[in-house]
Amino acid sequence: MTQLKPILSHLDPIIPSSTGKFKSSPYAVHRLRFHPRLTFWSFLFLFFLLLFFFCSPPAASNAGKRRSLQNTAYSARARPGPNWEVKARNSARPQSKSGVTVLVTGAAGFVGTHVAMALKNRGDGVVGLDNFNNYYETGLKKARKSLLERRGVYIIEGDINDAALLGKLFEIVHFTHVMHLAAQAGVRYAMQNPNSYIHSNVNGFVSLLEACKNANPQPSIVWASSSSVYGLNSKVPFSEKDRTDQPASLYAATKKAGEEIAHTYNHIYGLSITGLRFFTVYGPWGRPDMAYYFFTKDILRGKEIKIFEGADHATVARDFTYIDDVVKGCLAALDTAKKSTGSGGKKKGAAQLRIYNLGNTSPVPVGKLVSILEKLLKIKAKKKFLPMPRNGDVLFTHANISLARKELGYKPTTDLEMGLKKFVKWYLSYYGAKKKSAW
Repeated sequence: MTQLKPILSHLDPIIPSSTGKFKSSPYAVHRLRFHPRLTFWSFLFLFFLLLFFFCSPPAASNAGKRRSLQNTAYSARARPGPNWEVKARNSARPQSKSGVTVLVTGAAGFVGTHVAMALKNRGDGVVGLDNFNNYYETGLKKARKSLLERRGVYIIEGDINDAALLGKLFEIVHFTHVMHLAAQAGVRYAMQNPNSYIHSNVNGFVSLLEACKNANPQPSIVWASSSSVYGLNSKVPFSEKDRTDQPASLYAATKKAGEEIAHTYNHIYGLSITGLRFFTVYGPWGRPDMAYYFFTKDILRGKEIKIFEGADHATVARDFTYIDDVVKGCLAALDTAKKSTGSGGKKKGAAQLRIYNLGNTSPVPVGKLVSILEKLLKIKAKKKFLPMPRNGDVLFTHANISLARKELGYKPTTDLEMGLKKFVKWYLSYYGAKKKSAW
């Protein structure tokens, strides 16, 4: 009660003892008289104040709240299905004597689906992991999942930031290799949702490497970097020896960060790590945010397509690389990867660390891409030429693949016209089937 007295003394002067009069002496003993309505609202206020005080959880820092909200958003969207442990063990069992056991992250993604299928087809044990985020239509990801499940590949719906899930997965399956293809893709989307790139490409990569370095035995890791790391580099063709310290987008910066993180875990923990810098991968089951994909969609619908140009109408060109060629490079990197040298988080010797370009070595102007699509679709595109916006895109990409050719035997064989022909055939079949099922 001693703490209550000062509070009451502050209240006294504003409460009249009689109508129109106030106590004049500050030392007088005051008799509080409440109006019935005032009494009711005062007690109601005190009741809710006490209720809030006793029921509120302990205070957390703003950073903690942000992490908590972020993790909730991802965990609510990605949870393993029933009996996932049994299904994972069965899927991880190699079908050939020489087969390896591979975890493919981002398995419901474009490259992930093709790589997982190729591994399974040659007799390897494969387990997929994907959080099925909604960066682009989840229906396409679900369709890829169904395709893989028909081939015997089980995909766990989970997030690479879920340390408990990863720990349990590495406990029940002794992976010999990890093909890490999960990432937040896209250059332009980084301007709308930058945190998603840090969450997936930086935090997620660290979470996965932590699980790998704690495993016993440690797996060998092959992971997807990007040609975007070359950034503002003007020397062409891009070589693995070129500078990569001038990223032009947040996406590129996170991929460059991934390369430095890979170096650290290789140096400290003895993880065998191979990074692959992909150059504009395209083909069936591709990503709808890629130009060749939405150009096809818009041309078929009779909509105008936007073709960007550099300063003074400079041509934008890309080193388009067909998916089958990229898959061959991924499998070659996995097959030539040496074992990690650590065990249970302790390094026992120097470990392999490599980086390769996987491109096609033949940059094609975007205008030619459109011309090929017009020919294949037999529709004239409605074109609008615009200056390239400052959104992180670069004017051109061009891969030097001599190192991958020498050490991986990598040799792309599909030119753009042949690859787009296969893509258009798939596109018309896939979306035609969807229309028919809707009827």
